[in-house]
Order: sequence, then C-alpha cells, then structure tokens
Amino acid sequence: MISRRPSIFIYTSQPDMDFLREIRAGIEEEGVFCEVFPREGADLDTLAYEAANDSMLGSGIGLCGVDAAMQMRGLKKGQNAESYHMPTYEQCRKLGANSARAIKKLPFK
Repeated sequence: MISRRPSIFIYTSQPDMDFLREIRAGIEEEGVFCEVFPREGADLDTLAYEAANDSMLGSGIGLCGVDAAMQMRGLKKGQNAESYHMPTYEQCRKLGANSARAIKKLPFK
C-alpha cells in the first residue's frame, strides 16, 4: 500500500458506517491522519493485522460489519490490542484514539 503521508490504516469489509465515523473521529481528535481502504472477503483479524503491517506508523484497525479491532505491527495475527463485537459509539471513538495514542506512546483512554 502506498501512502502520501504517515497514516493509520483502516481496512474494512462491509463496515457499519456509524462505527467507522466514530473510529475516524477518535483518530483525528488525537491529531493523526487515517486512511480507509475497502477489503472485501477478509475476516476481522486479517483486516487488522494487514492494516497494521501496511501502515507506515505500525498501527491499524480492522472493521468487519459490526466487529472492530486494533492491531499493532509486531503482534501476532489475532492477538489484537483491542477488539469489540457491537461496540458502542464511545468504544469506537476510544478505539480510534487509542490507535493514535499507541503510536504517540501515550497511555490508552
């Protein structure tokens, strides 16, 4: 994946658009860029793992339907830093913020 600026990658497969909006808001509130890429046919763990490994920052999010996960480069596939099934909007926003805070080496919310 080629990116013009350092960004957190969000890989999606049939995402809940409200969840995606809140995740992006959490990232942007922390002052970090993000980019969204559709990846149909992949499971949640694969989306999060590949997003983290493809991102220049080493932090990625997978959003598959109503499931969301945050992954960091160096963690094994399926060993997500955070993951939710049917998260609240607040949890989505925190997931995005924590993805950004991880690369800034700040404590999670």
